[in-house]
Amino acid sequence: MDMLGPDSPAVRLAVALGVGLLIGLERERRKGTGPSRGAAGVRTFALAGAAGALSLGVGGEAVLAAAAFFLALLAALAYRRTAASDPGLTTEMALLTTLLLGALAMRQPALASGGGVAVAIVLASRQRLHRFIRGALTEQELHDLLLFAAAALIVLPLTPDRALGPYAVLNPRTLWRLVVLVLGIQGAGHIAVRALGARFGLPVAGFASGFVSSSATIATLGARARKHPALTRAAVSGAVLSTLATFVQMVLILWAASTAVLQAMAWPLAFGGLVAAAYGAVFAVRGSHPVAGDRGKPGRAFELRTALAFTATISIVLVVAAALDDALGERGVLAAAAAAGFADTHAAAISVASLANVGRLDAAGTVLPILAGLSTNTVTKIVLATTAGGSRFAWEVVPGLVAAVVAAWAGVLVHLAR
Repeated sequence: MDMLGPDSPAVRLAVALGVGLLIGLERERRKGTGPSRGAAGVRTFALAGAAGALSLGVGGEAVLAAAAFFLALLAALAYRRTAASDPGLTTEMALLTTLLLGALAMRQPALASGGGVAVAIVLASRQRLHRFIRGALTEQELHDLLLFAAAALIVLPLTPDRALGPYAVLNPRTLWRLVVLVLGIQGAGHIAVRALGARFGLPVAGFASGFVSSSATIATLGARARKHPALTRAAVSGAVLSTLATFVQMVLILWAASTAVLQAMAWPLAFGGLVAAAYGAVFAVRGSHPVAGDRGKPGRAFELRTALAFTATISIVLVVAAALDDALGERGVLAAAAAAGFADTHAAAISVASLANVGRLDAAGTVLPILAGLSTNTVTKIVLATTAGGSRFAWEVVPGLVAAVVAAWAGVLVHLAR
């Protein structure tokens, strides 16, 4: 056995020792001096990490449990001595965590080292975390954070993962994942607005969230514009820039799926992306005037009703698309891609590119089906913009969405003319 190889016991023990040293360095700075100093510093933490590794390596789980019990007893005695002046348990819990990370290093050193860095960051961020929780985070935002955690960590794993409903296209877990996605986009937009102000935060958040789901982003920003009409232009900019993200993501997907298809789609994607970028930039500039309460305004980070409404709309679109596909049968890739595009334009593009890869379709023949999926997906976005944002939001967003699709189709003419 290579004693210095990445999987050797010596290297794993060194990782355990390094984790202890890293956490101990942070704790040493807060240990203090004199008779009232803390009981554990850099040496104690380094030895705790090594003890976790050695106990597991020498005697397995039984010896590790005994070591953990002994360390917990020492931590309790140390806490009893300092409880009057410092009632916190952070150092004691960090010491026990270091022991367990040292044991983990003997089996999964990469995970243990990453965990050690994470623990050190949490310990070093004490003042920032306290200031954020007590000063920046409002009671309503804390409530919304707990709502998001419950939706993502409790409800989602318990939701059935099987096809239900008409045409067996409604998967409860997939639909609830959309709810979590919309809540996440809402939260990202809320953070961006708090950090950058609505004038800049909504366009940035819209573009970034568009890589996750442009449709969900448009619905979310539409709901915000309906609730805060003064932010409509900034929301419009973010909504259209989310479509720019769709074009960028399409380039990346086709580059990974089929470079020949990407070359055939180069002009349509370039034209559509440029128009979306220009339209979004215009509204970003038009919405750049100061708005009352623009930055740092407390409020709700999530709107569960909006997330549920978006998911219900997508469910209806899925059923309609499946019905169209069932009625049309196998009349061609064009009809199938257009039907799939109602729900996800990227899925339609990947399916068509896959047909080109296996020789069932040439690269030139993929352009119309992909653009058909892009066009029907724009119909979905228009429906969501209207239902979520109202007439004013839709009146300003829809021209940008339509212009981007028209420009993409115009790119076909340029491609054919070359």
